Amino acid sequence: MRTKHLFTNLFLLAAAFSLMLTSCKKDPDPLALESLMAGTIDLNGATSPANVPINPTIVATFNVDVDPATATASTITMVQDYDDAPIALNITASGNTITIAPQSSLGTGALYQLSFGAGLKSVDALAITPLQRTFTTEGTFAPAGAIAHFTFEDNANDIIGPWDPAAGGIIDITYTASRNTAAGKAATFNGSTSLVEIPNGDLLMNTNSFTVSFWMKTNSEGKTNNHFVMGLAGWNGFQYEVFGGYDGSKFAIQYEYPGGTASEDMWFPALADLGWKGWTYARSLTAAEMMALLKDAWINIVYTFNGPTKVGTLYFNGQKMKSFDFNLWDDTDNKSKITGLKYAGLPAGNQLALGFIQSRTRTITDDWADYSNPENQHFKGQLDDIRFWHKAITENEVLLMYNSERP
Repeated sequence: MRTKHLFTNLFLLAAAFSLMLTSCKKDPDPLALESLMAGTIDLNGATSPANVPINPTIVATFNVDVDPATATASTITMVQDYDDAPIALNITASGNTITIAPQSSLGTGALYQLSFGAGLKSVDALAITPLQRTFTTEGTFAPAGAIAHFTFEDNANDIIGPWDPAAGGIIDITYTASRNTAAGKAATFNGSTSLVEIPNGDLLMNTNSFTVSFWMKTNSEGKTNNHFVMGLAGWNGFQYEVFGGYDGSKFAIQYEYPGGTASEDMWFPALADLGWKGWTYARSLTAAEMMALLKDAWINIVYTFNGPTKVGTLYFNGQKMKSFDFNLWDDTDNKSKITGLKYAGLPAGNQLALGFIQSRTRTITDDWADYSNPENQHFKGQLDDIRFWHKAITENEVLLMYNSERP
C-alpha cells in the first residue's frame, strides 16, 4: 500500500513539475525591426537620411527569423514620394534578415518611402506591426531612368552610361564655374573651334519616347550669327540652335513612321502663336522676354517626346513653352503615323556634336555646316548637366528638376 502511495505521489510531482515548465515557457516574440541599413547609412534612425545612393542595397534585420514565403512585393513596398510611383524591388529573405534592392536606379535628390506590411511574418507566424521609413537619394533632383548624364567636372565623360568621348573627340574645351556651387563646373565653348564628339549618338535618340535636358549659357561677346548648340547630323538626327538675335530657338528632329523617317522642327520664336500645323500650345514671349532667357543667362532647356501620344513639348526653366501633336496632321501625311525618334544620318556620322550642328564626319555637306570653318555658327558659351532619357519625363518632374538645380 505504501508503495502504491509513493508511486502516486511521484507521478503527481512529475506532472506538477511538467506543468510548471510548460507554464514558464516563453511565448514567441512578434516580428520586429531591429536595424535597417543601406551600406553604412542608417535608415532606422531618428531622422530620415538624405544621402542614400541611387542604387542602394538595403538590409533589414529583425529580432527573430522571417518566414521567407511572406517576404514578397505585396508586404514590402517602396514608392517615389512626389508622384506615388511604385518601385520594383528584388527581395531576398534569409534567417532574420531581408535584403531589398531596387531593380532600376532611383532618381537623384528624390524622397522615397519603404513600407513593411502586416503580411510579413516570423517563422512562428507572428506578424510585424506595419511600419514605414523614408529616405532621400543623394544629389539634386532628377527623374529616375536617365541613360546618360554629362556633368563636365574637368572632363566630358558620361557618368551613367557608355557615351564617353574619345580623347581626340574633345577639342578646345575648358571647364569653368557653372551656374552655382553645387553644380561644380561646366564645359565652356569658344565659338570657333570648341567641340565634343560623343560616339554612338544615334543610340541616344533611337527610341519611341525621349527626353533631353541641359543647362546653357550663351556668350554674346563678339558673336553675330546663330549658335549651333548641339547636333547629331543636324535634322537627320536632332539639333538645337539659338537664333543670332536671341529672339528664338529651335530643335530640329528626325522622327520614325512605318517605312521611313521625317524631320520636324520644334521652332519657338518670339511672339509665337498657334498658326502652324499641329501646334497645341505656344507661349507668346516678346523679343525682349525671349532675349532675357537666351542671351548671356543660364537657362534650363528640356524637350520631351511621348511616343504613344505623339506629343512633343518644350520647356524653359521648368515652364512649358510650346507643344505639338502629330495626331493633328492629315491622315494622308506620314507624320500622323509617327512612332518615335530615329537617326537617319550617315552611319559614320553618328557622333553627337556639342558645340556644332554635326560632327567632323559630315552628313550635311553645305559649307555653312562645315566645322572646319571657324566663321560658321559655332556655339559660344557654357553647357552643363546634359541628360537623356528613353521616356518622356512629366511636367512636374521638369519643374522639380529645375527648382532643385536653378542658379
